[in-house]
Amino acid sequence: MEPATLQLLTDILLTFVYAGAVIAVLMGITMYTVLAERKVCGWLQGRIGPNRTALPIIASIPIIGPFMRGLGLFQPLADGGKFLFKEEPIPAHVNKVYYQLAPVIAMVPALLTVTVVPFGVWWDSVGVKHPLVLANIEIGILFLLAISSLGVYGIVMAGWAANSKFPFMGGIRSSAQMISYELAMVVSLLPVLMWSNGPGSTAGLSFYGIVTAQENGWWLIFAQPLSALIFLVALFAETNRLPFDMPESETELVGGFQTEYGAFKFGMFFVAEYAHIVVGSAVFSLLFLGGWDFLPFSSFNPYPENWFGSLLSIGWFLVKVCSLIFFFIWIRWTLPRFRYDQVMNIGWKILLPLAIGNLIFYTLILAIYDANR
Repeated sequence: MEPATLQLLTDILLTFVYAGAVIAVLMGITMYTVLAERKVCGWLQGRIGPNRTALPIIASIPIIGPFMRGLGLFQPLADGGKFLFKEEPIPAHVNKVYYQLAPVIAMVPALLTVTVVPFGVWWDSVGVKHPLVLANIEIGILFLLAISSLGVYGIVMAGWAANSKFPFMGGIRSSAQMISYELAMVVSLLPVLMWSNGPGSTAGLSFYGIVTAQENGWWLIFAQPLSALIFLVALFAETNRLPFDMPESETELVGGFQTEYGAFKFGMFFVAEYAHIVVGSAVFSLLFLGGWDFLPFSSFNPYPENWFGSLLSIGWFLVKVCSLIFFFIWIRWTLPRFRYDQVMNIGWKILLPLAIGNLIFYTLILAIYDANR
């Protein structure tokens, strides 16, 4: 076999291995985000949360067993096993093809978006820094916005295929909410791109370029606070989290679009929602919190140019992501759900005008700056 062909096959194999590792890590974080949801919920409400589940072989260890059981660290495995092995009847009145296809369409975009999200850096043999990412494409932000917006089709399809009033209303609410808040989210990103692509910058539409533009200087949460606030609120709406969980809205729609679902299909919707939270937290960290940059307004670089530095950059990035995940959970168990008319008013009458005004303001600031250079 030719050396070039062998190298190509090796690169393809390593890419598949790397992709599998990234998906496995994302799924692992998603599983334990569910556990964190239940533990933080218990803590905020003065309860304990899951504290019994443990593998028998580990539970029998004298010191480690009670500790692991008390934290409920094996609860995600128990929940996943229940979803996997539970009986899965299909209601007679549903449209069976679309009913079974909807969870897949909801879950695949949630996992696909992670391909353009860098989560650290590494250095090659000559000391050049590269992002740790599956696909470092120049239009990473555009790709993520396009793919993540496809998840709503799974929700709409689930609501329509159920042939039931409440799921159908949940699907309609989801599509209206996505349109309302997607506009504000995209407009809020335009000042970020304008700031990151200033004179001499080559950031483009890639996440790595935007993180590089924030290094040794202003994180964009300080330079663009209104954009960060609008993006964060829109992110809550896009992930269907309280106080924007209109598609589910248990007190009004029983279970919304997933009323007719159970077992593994319900678990796929569940995983899709929490995967969106994890990826959304990562994207916010990259855009507004400097990604793996250690501190704002500082040139201090704690990362040695080797594998240990790569691990440190990944660890610091995950600290920011986990902090945002905690914020998502905290908000859910603190604020009440908005009414549907309030959700629409916030999206169209508050967020979108604010985003447009913010864009005009930064356009004028940059025009004045360029005129006085």
